[in-house]
Amino acid sequence: MTPADLAALIRATAEKVLTDRGLDVSVLPETLTVERPRNPEHGDYASNVAMQVAKKLGQNPREFAGWIADALVQDDGVDVAEIAGPGFLNIRLAAAAQGAIITKVLEAAADYGTSGKLAGTKINLEFVSANPTGPIHLGGTRWAAVGDALGRVLTAQGADVTREYYFNDHGGQIDRFTDSLIAAAKGEAAPENGYAGDYIREIAGTILAQRPDALELPDTERSETFRAVGVSLMFEHIKSSLAEFGVEFDVYFHENSLFETGAVEAAVEHLKNSGALYLEDGAWWLRSTDFGDDKDRVVIKSDGNAAYIAGDIAYFQNKRQRGFDLCIYMLGADHHGYIGRLKAAAAAFGDDPDTVEVLIGQMVNLVRDGVAVKMSKRAGTVITLDDLVEAIGVDAARYSMIRSSVDSSLDIDLQLWASHTSDNPVYYVQYAHARLCSLARNAADVGLSAAEPKLELLTHEREGDLIRTLGDFSKVIASAGELREPHRIARYLEDLAGTYHRFYDSCRVLPRGDEEITELHSARLALCMAARQVFANGLGLLGVDAPEQM
Repeated sequence: MTPADLAALIRATAEKVLTDRGLDVSVLPETLTVERPRNPEHGDYASNVAMQVAKKLGQNPREFAGWIADALVQDDGVDVAEIAGPGFLNIRLAAAAQGAIITKVLEAAADYGTSGKLAGTKINLEFVSANPTGPIHLGGTRWAAVGDALGRVLTAQGADVTREYYFNDHGGQIDRFTDSLIAAAKGEAAPENGYAGDYIREIAGTILAQRPDALELPDTERSETFRAVGVSLMFEHIKSSLAEFGVEFDVYFHENSLFETGAVEAAVEHLKNSGALYLEDGAWWLRSTDFGDDKDRVVIKSDGNAAYIAGDIAYFQNKRQRGFDLCIYMLGADHHGYIGRLKAAAAAFGDDPDTVEVLIGQMVNLVRDGVAVKMSKRAGTVITLDDLVEAIGVDAARYSMIRSSVDSSLDIDLQLWASHTSDNPVYYVQYAHARLCSLARNAADVGLSAAEPKLELLTHEREGDLIRTLGDFSKVIASAGELREPHRIARYLEDLAGTYHRFYDSCRVLPRGDEEITELHSARLALCMAARQVFANGLGLLGVDAPEQM
């Protein structure tokens, strides 16, 4: 019986208790909360339903909890139901009912933990979207890992997720990138506010190899050549780095297309006609304060050129025209102002502002021996995704970026994440999975099978801890999706690894020597195989390998 199953049982029981007493059933919440008590001595699970409901009915919470407890113990799945404090229900499941979690895991296999909660919801998930003016830096690396994991989590809940990269190929940064390439091709220093680093010189050299006459071309043609070829080469490098990092996008959307197709002009005209824009001092302003922004935003500048927000507005409209119900933007630490302006843009088009979600990620730093790691020579000014992968590998790089909330800045200890010890969180989790795979191989060698196990034999405290932790997996995925926090899955897997290792140290799974194979051995092996499946499923949601040997 999973926590969700128990919640459903408690609700059905409470509904019957209320009906039998002629009380109002509608006061019951649609979804009841069932939690693991902090102190295991208080039971397997606890619920505060009596305190939620009793006062609405004018009943004493402890008395109401007693009614539910008396009814719950009539179910074969509940061994003990007790009242604690002001009206908490503390519940212990029967061993067979608890063991049913194992059966669910093994039957569902790779689908265990998934749901249809978001079925029918079409989500546009935009992340990374780094300018094609240099390699992906650590901030973009964090979004690559977290965004990809979030996409997996939302898909696991039934959503139709489109992973999208907004290709910023329009504006001043591309002009500076082009000028930097031309300067490098001439052997000159980068221009003021330009881009430096070995990669600029490498791209410039490639352009000259393809077009030896590039520097002799007329100014306009020369700039266009360096721009087009340079952006293409840089973006191919970005896509290659992401692919090696395990991140693939469904759509690469070109910002410049919004201007070339007239989408920006059309969006601006629409907002002018609706009154969402007003003219002042020769510029057109979005009435964004009317929609909760901290200030109105210039959309068309007084010189007639579009401000950056004009492209953002047209891009949002394009997403909605493509049929997305929810548009999630994952942006860097310097983009807090985008929350208000994007929601205001949605409202200006007559949409619910909640069709826009903006997640802001904080900075990432690398440290070694407690000292910040210096810049990447190749990138010139920043440490890149490639640098991190080279230092600690793809799995450690992804896991290290995902396991902490993006709301907080992150320090990556290179020595820790490169180590093969239990202090390294990803190694600790992967080792647990590999250990379970080894156990399965050893079991097969001695003829031990998990077929038709008698799960009611699993009554040891450590067995119960592991079973209940497996039962929490679906709830963890649901929370990770709802809160947009895939780090919850990483932390869960670390808790699961600790729980498994404690179980293994206390409960013998394989028979010793010539010891006869018993039904308890078989039941414990089934529990281990369920744990192996949950590790594999959880690591898969993070895009991290689940090795069979280490």
